[in-house]
Amino acid sequence: MIDPWFIAPLSALVSIVVGLYFYRYVNSQDSGTERMKEISSAITEGAYAFLKREYRTLTMFVGVVSVLIFVFLPFPPIWDSGANLVEHLAIALAYLFGSFCSALAGYLGLSVATKANAKAANAARNGLNKAFPIGFRGGAVMGFAVVGLGLLGVSIVYLLTGDPHIILGFSFGASALALFAKAGGGIYTKTADISADLVGKVELGIPEDDPRNPAVIADNVGDNVGDVAGMGADLFDSYVASIVAVLILGQLLNLLPGSTGVFLQMPLVFAGLGILAAVLGALTVRVGKKGDPGNALNMGTYVTCTIFAVMTAVATYFLNYEWRIWGAAIVGLIAGVIIGMTSDYFTSDDKAPVLKTAQASTTGTATNIITGFSYGLHSVFPPLIGIGVASTVAYFLCAPLGTDYALYGIGMAALGMLSIVGLIISNDAYGPIVDNSRGIAEQAGLGEDVIRITDELDSAGNTAKAITKGFAIGAAGLTVIALLAAFKQTAEEAGGVITFDLMNPLVLMGAFVGIAMPAAFSAMVMLGVGRNAERMIAEIRRQFKEIPGLREGKEGVKPDYAKCVDIATVGALKELMPASILTIGVTLIVGFIGGIQALGGYLAGSIFSGLLFALLMANAGGLWDNAKKLIESGVHGGKGSEAHKAAVVGDTVGDPFKDTAGPSLNTMITVMSLIASLFAALIVEYNLLNMLNL
Repeated sequence: MIDPWFIAPLSALVSIVVGLYFYRYVNSQDSGTERMKEISSAITEGAYAFLKREYRTLTMFVGVVSVLIFVFLPFPPIWDSGANLVEHLAIALAYLFGSFCSALAGYLGLSVATKANAKAANAARNGLNKAFPIGFRGGAVMGFAVVGLGLLGVSIVYLLTGDPHIILGFSFGASALALFAKAGGGIYTKTADISADLVGKVELGIPEDDPRNPAVIADNVGDNVGDVAGMGADLFDSYVASIVAVLILGQLLNLLPGSTGVFLQMPLVFAGLGILAAVLGALTVRVGKKGDPGNALNMGTYVTCTIFAVMTAVATYFLNYEWRIWGAAIVGLIAGVIIGMTSDYFTSDDKAPVLKTAQASTTGTATNIITGFSYGLHSVFPPLIGIGVASTVAYFLCAPLGTDYALYGIGMAALGMLSIVGLIISNDAYGPIVDNSRGIAEQAGLGEDVIRITDELDSAGNTAKAITKGFAIGAAGLTVIALLAAFKQTAEEAGGVITFDLMNPLVLMGAFVGIAMPAAFSAMVMLGVGRNAERMIAEIRRQFKEIPGLREGKEGVKPDYAKCVDIATVGALKELMPASILTIGVTLIVGFIGGIQALGGYLAGSIFSGLLFALLMANAGGLWDNAKKLIESGVHGGKGSEAHKAAVVGDTVGDPFKDTAGPSLNTMITVMSLIASLFAALIVEYNLLNMLNL
């Protein structure tokens, strides 16, 4: 009889095949006029130029880290006579494999997104219902590539080694690459977006995607490298990390007396069924000629959740799994939907927060920013309660089975939340595709009717992206709680003892350092955006000043788009390294100086403040963006009004919030948790306080 866990690799293959089917569908569509093809080609060229440089930089980083992992992991280090060279080599190779899979998923998503933009714009000439499936299915290529490659990678490493701690190396590879991809892509996209808006909209009063603006192609490129490749790598990281956390906790349960030995099997089976549910859900996403794209995307999510709940219930019954653990997974699934609905409320242009922020814009920039930031603070409360309630319910639901089962339940709640991530990423990647299609429609002069249709698609995409960011942060919250439990178990297996007692000065010291880390990281990447934007703004102003006829839009006069693309690319790679290295370096410093207790406090502190900052920034940024778009639709004076100028500045402040710092923080805390688990045994043995006998 075939082991049930083989559902995982088989489902992963189905996911990849479906992704390829959608890729062929998108590729077969018409890209439109020569002008549209020219614009799309420029976006594609810029996106690949960034990705090529980024991957070249990351290849060096990955190579160095893989050598360090081979030398030091797992405990004992390679120079010790008790070291197992095969295990050292296995974890280093798993790390390389994880990095490769994450990079490949981003590449595949980017390749289709940069093709789908012109095709969706061209289809919009024939109606909303013709353009929508191109945008959604283009996004679905990214969605199914991420979950397919993630679960297939985990399955391969599990099949070859059977050791969750080796799979931890795979997860770290995915997470480290995701941190660089999300931070780098975020810095790139917001450099271009802010520069284009401040000079184009505010200073010169020209439209958002006006072809006269030298930064317009860089802005379109940024949508792809930030929201497609970056967000895909981010959710790839959370998805794989949630599976690994449950596998580590499940390994302990399998050793307990009376265990049925299915606890390594369950997360793989549930993850596989989640992929199948997402595939079926994606096939139901439809929109009519006068339909609502936002409702279509949301309905696909609800259908997927229902299918997943039913399929896992059937699997639980026939495979004799514990019903309480199934319940924990469903609790996580429900929490994910609720967190997404919260983000929807705070960022939708027909709800009070956006309406009141738009109204506040009529009295100036300051009131716009104060109102938007205040609602961003409000938006933190419901999802944090949701994460806390979900983890508590999952814990106590499984507690009658034993404390270790209760921790396993929290891990399964995280996995339940991330089970439908294939569809969530599809919805997210749809956003930048239709955003680009709107830009191409304007630059190619397709007319107001087409621009109106692409605006409608784009509006749904903005809300979908906001919901996805809330979902991703919530999923990371439950995942890092599960990783915290996995870290505790790994440390205790190595002889360490963690109590998380705040009266312990080491735990308290670590907690304070951990609380400060998300703030420091956010400041570094946002300052990076500011510095890079200054360089690009100077270049845009120079071109408008020095290129005759550019400002007037004379026929045949074109800006130097490539120069702005180059500024964004070089600057993003330069600015992302310090923040990313800080994340990894401080985690190891706290551990090797303060020991395992300090590291435990550090992780807890970073989780709490990281989730707060991430939710605040993602929701406030999305809120400011949609308040601006609401005014552009004609309310409060419409485009060019004083309210519009105030809203543009508010949106510009929110850009690095929602697309750079906010979504990078969940990747950051995941990376920190994985590093702590990987190095736990080494830190127990070699830390300064232990060596000083303190």
